[in-house]
Amino acid sequence: QVQFLESGGGLVQAGGSLKVSCAASEITFFSTYTMAWFRQAPGKEREFVAAITGSGTSMDYADSVKGRFTISRDNPKNTAYLQMNSLKPEDTAVYYCSAGRLLSRMDSAYRYWGQGTQVTVSS
Repeated sequence: QVQFLESGGGLVQAGGSLKVSCAASEITFFSTYTMAWFRQAPGKEREFVAAITGSGTSMDYADSVKGRFTISRDNPKNTAYLQMNSLKPEDTAVYYCSAGRLLSRMDSAYRYWGQGTQVTVSS
């Protein structure tokens, strides 16, 4: 059973930074999976944030976070990261990591999901 342990969420003031991590366990060939981050704010649908291919050579970002967020991964550690800078109150959401075979903005493309970590940005 693939499991993800997400960490690094919390409360930060607008303009601040946070780095969330997603450590995968019980996963075979982590480096073959595209890793992605999605988020869901209260009362809103889950939305794509960023994704990175298994090799780490290709990334995709939602327009709303481009230039502020950076996705990365450390394959020997089976871990993916999301560095979030210049945070805004509208970035407040539960952030989920996920793993799939394709680089996609659609959540249906991802098979494995973490439990989520809360990120709250105060104004």
